[in-house]
Order: sequence, then C-alpha cells, then structure tokens
Amino acid sequence: MFLNYLKDFFIKKTLKNNFHNVKKEVFTSNIQTIGLLIDESNFRHSKALIKELISNGIDSERIKIVVYRNKFKDKKEYSFLTFGKKHVDWRGDVKVPFLAEFIETEFDLLISYYDVQKPILKLITNQSKARFKVGFASIDKNINRWMINTALENYKLFVFELFKYLRSIK
Repeated sequence: MFLNYLKDFFIKKTLKNNFHNVKKEVFTSNIQTIGLLIDESNFRHSKALIKELISNGIDSERIKIVVYRNKFKDKKEYSFLTFGKKHVDWRGDVKVPFLAEFIETEFDLLISYYDVQKPILKLITNQSKARFKVGFASIDKNINRWMINTALENYKLFVFELFKYLRSIK
C-alpha cells in the first residue's frame, strides 16, 4: 500500500514537471479520429458511451479506446485494451505497447472520461499527442482544453454537450 502512495507521488512529480510542456492547440477542423481514455473503476457503461458517440456521426473504426482499472487481473479477458497501475512505472514511463501507441497517436480529439484525479490517468492525458483534449470539470484545468461539468454516469449529457460545442465551433 505504501509503495502505491510512493509511486503516485513520483508520477505526480513527473506530471507537474510536464505541465510546462503543454501545447494548447485550437480546434479548427472536422473530427476524423477520437481517442477515448476511460476509467472503468467506477464506470461500467463504456459500450453505451461508444454507441452514443457513433450515433452522433463518428465512425466506429476511427475511435480508439483504452481503459484503466484500479484492480487489473492478468488472466481476465476485457472488452477493450485495459491497463492498471502496474503498467506505468515510477517515472511515468509506459510498459505496454498499446498504451504507448495510444499516447503517440495524434487524435483530432481525446476524450478523457474520468472524473476522479488519478495521477496515472492525468499523466496519460497530458502526454497524449492529441490535438484537442476534452474532459470533466472536476479534473485539473491544465490538462484538458475543454471541460464539461456533468456527472460521470450521465454519459448521454456529456456527449450531447460535447457535440453541441463542436457544432458551434464549425
């Protein structure tokens, strides 16, 4: 338990040092690719969230999903690419290839679907090469470009508000 706190401390320190490197880009084009980072520790409606995005005109082939779980079991099969605390080391370096690829992909939009401040999730959002980042208002304002103030369980309202803002920008 103590080691988890220590690991979180070092990840927070890495994250704090990386805040200076945040690049704020302006949203200027149509959305072609979406990265979806979901914390499934308390949220179990990932498939419904994806269906909601698809119903708003996003092609399912252009959505890449990565899921975080507090309790990750190696032998269990998950619906989506899933990772846990053990997949990120003390310095904030990613140990699994799919997560490193997710971070390096230049998505048009990254949706950080978590409302609890977990250092690992914040680090992945911050390191992501996505052009535009959207998340919840309860998360640090330095990480996401847009913040939507809804409850985690109310994914329909989150998607509605997201696309309302995206349409107003076009």
